[in-house]
Amino acid sequence: MTDAPQLKLFNSLNRQLEPFVPVHEGEARVYTCGPTVYNYPHIGNMRAYVFADVLGRTLSWRGYKLTHIINITDVGHLTDDADAGEDKLEKTAATQKQSIWDIAEHYTKAFKDDISALNIRQPAQWSVATDYIAEMIDFAKQIEPKHCYQLESGLYFDVSTVEDYGRLARAVTEEGEGRIDTVEGKRNAADFAIWRTTPAGETRQMEWDSPWGRGAPGWHLECSVMGGKLLGFPFDIHTGGIDHREIHHPNEIAQNQAYCGCGGLDDAAHSGAKIWMHNNFLVERSGKMSKSSGEFLRLQLLIGKGYHPLAYRMMCLQAHYRSELEFSWEGLGAALTRLKRMVMAVEQLKNRHAELVSASSEQPEPFVQEAGWTLKQVQGDDWGKIAPAIEKFQAALADDLNTSIALTALEEALTIKKVDPAQKLRAVAAMDAVLGLGLLDLARTDLRIRPKDAVITDDHITSAIAFRKELRAQQNYAALDRQRDELTAKGVEVMDGDPLGWEWKLA
Repeated sequence: MTDAPQLKLFNSLNRQLEPFVPVHEGEARVYTCGPTVYNYPHIGNMRAYVFADVLGRTLSWRGYKLTHIINITDVGHLTDDADAGEDKLEKTAATQKQSIWDIAEHYTKAFKDDISALNIRQPAQWSVATDYIAEMIDFAKQIEPKHCYQLESGLYFDVSTVEDYGRLARAVTEEGEGRIDTVEGKRNAADFAIWRTTPAGETRQMEWDSPWGRGAPGWHLECSVMGGKLLGFPFDIHTGGIDHREIHHPNEIAQNQAYCGCGGLDDAAHSGAKIWMHNNFLVERSGKMSKSSGEFLRLQLLIGKGYHPLAYRMMCLQAHYRSELEFSWEGLGAALTRLKRMVMAVEQLKNRHAELVSASSEQPEPFVQEAGWTLKQVQGDDWGKIAPAIEKFQAALADDLNTSIALTALEEALTIKKVDPAQKLRAVAAMDAVLGLGLLDLARTDLRIRPKDAVITDDHITSAIAFRKELRAQQNYAALDRQRDELTAKGVEVMDGDPLGWEWKLA
């Protein structure tokens, strides 16, 4: 096999592809902006973590020792991403008449449940904002003399004190950043809060003493503090949704520049991370991607309608992470069908291999399912007829994580004829180590999930389908039509002649 091409990633800071060269040889240190745990995550939120997971898996696959940090924001994030509105958790706690700590715990668990359902690997550490208040105060004290000023409402960062403010967003104008709310006394429209002082006569559930009065940290401060403390400046890669590219990450970069005493952003390392990566939006035309829409699109809603969560992971992988992805139920159904085809092909391979083992007097090539594959293992194997598909897969990943082409490479490997099933299973294992679809662990029955409102049991359906086969053999088409109508009334869609052999699904 030819050597794998160098890994190239798109750096949002300079808007170009660049080779990945780690800060520390043999290591990859990655920070991902995590959720604000005031509500359930919607599926658009979860796209960011599928992307970050593929990035982390790719780095592990290429042999780097990965340290991946995802933060949990449980304080400081206002209802506007800039300096306007109420603290999201304080507002939810007041609305639901619960402790803010209970609110954070509940929605953190819900988020981690979705992480698990999507087969996203656990990070090296979940860093929780309120565990780092003392470090945030120390960080703010260090940058205050040269970069901050105090108003009655708190401590503010003066963006004119660092070079190239807003380069990441490419949104700097003479009027400043339009989305940032005007606060009386601010020197520049884009200046942002480092520490928010609790107004006189008010009490927050989360507030701490500081040199600038009792209050709470600004949202942007936490990521600078946790990223620097846990990974060290500069670290390799910072990821997040494209919405963070406009305000949150430029402000985080400004803080990093101030803390490190760094110059301009022609040297990306001055930003705190060498590469900044952002996934694009998931778009849903009916408007249900917003959490204010009532029954917004949660992963659990998809499961409740009978879709396996890995169908959504497949849907994300089918598009490049920097491309806008439109959600539709038809598209999700197509992704589930594609996943079913792969799972069935792998099941057939397993069965063929088992038959060879039982029928052969000679010991056939063994298949051992390993926990994870690396590029070194892939390069060291003799893939024979599968080699072109493996090379296509490697090239796709190296080209800024092009998972859509990587998926087709996997499908091509599955269709190659006259290949030992054990070798083909190894190829699937090697590729799925990055894609994370769990192809070697899933069975086709796992992908058939009962919708919440289903009123018929699987056993009843199985019996009804068996009876349909008898009626068809008897050519009793009137009875077949009546039975179809009865099953349809109970929410079962009969799929006579389904090429996948699925035969039915719960509609």
